[in-house]
Amino acid sequence: MSVLSRDEILKAIEAKDIEITPFIPENVGCASVDLTLSNEFRVFTKEQKTLEVSEETNYKDITHKFELKEGETFTLEPGQTCLGITEETIHLSPKYCGLLEGRSRFARLGLFVHITAGFMNPGIQNRQVLEIFNASSNKLVLKPGTKICQFVFIGLKGESVYQGRFKDQSL
Repeated sequence: MSVLSRDEILKAIEAKDIEITPFIPENVGCASVDLTLSNEFRVFTKEQKTLEVSEETNYKDITHKFELKEGETFTLEPGQTCLGITEETIHLSPKYCGLLEGRSRFARLGLFVHITAGFMNPGIQNRQVLEIFNASSNKLVLKPGTKICQFVFIGLKGESVYQGRFKDQSL
């Protein structure tokens, strides 16, 4: 297993082992690809419940989905969590898996782009859901189209395909 460099990412894209839609060549860095924030969000309801943490618990039951219109932004309050999603769809062949990571420029503002679920399985073909948290004491304004996170590609020893609950995830 190894992390793919820029040249290896581009070779895998050319070979169709990695597909990114839409693909913007300028978003390929030295060892990752920047992904952009879409205009779709989910916020948690203000109602406080006791939730059992189990395989059956569904985040959609405790969140409200909305879409921003062109030019609109979303203000994330201190201590607030929301879900966002990338504009890009990532399709990985059974040869690759990946890690979704924040970008340091935003982490230094107190923005967590994914709270805990950063591993992306081989064979996925979806947009990446972001678990966004404001750990700062400042309000943070989220703007669709921002290069919000990066995807690190890892060569897999052997081949495998994810068949789990979020195989065809959406927000």
